[in-house]
Amino acid sequence: MDEKKGVDNMFNDMIKTIKEKQVDLDNAIAEYTGGPVKPAMDVMENEEEVVVKTDLPGFKREDIKIDLTEDTLEINAEFSKETEEEGEEEGLTFHRKERRFGSAARTYILPAKVKIDDVTASFKDGVLTVTMPKLEKKETFNVKID
Repeated sequence: MDEKKGVDNMFNDMIKTIKEKQVDLDNAIAEYTGGPVKPAMDVMENEEEVVVKTDLPGFKREDIKIDLTEDTLEINAEFSKETEEEGEEEGLTFHRKERRFGSAARTYILPAKVKIDDVTASFKDGVLTVTMPKLEKKETFNVKID
């Protein structure tokens, strides 16, 4: 049995590592293909609401678009042409250029349905926070067994 536990632990550690590196892998693929990067996202839930925090460094508030249904959140952000031109300076030789210009996109299926009309969003220090009150509270009922 100890051997099985060891294999299970090793497998669980491997899955955890893959999940932790998923955003890095998605962004590497996006960089290679020229597609939008997948920004890091935290999703939190309590009895009243679902809160999503997404890292969007370098974007301006007006560059961000949020599309929402009762159960899906889609965030798209695109650098404006003005921002892109700032990074393309003539007469300079870049020895290293790691700062990204382009777009970021992320779609997430929410863990609960939300009240679309009551959703709020704020953007501060490169972090987009979307607060979504739940449509209905989940109730638990005890069922008597005959």
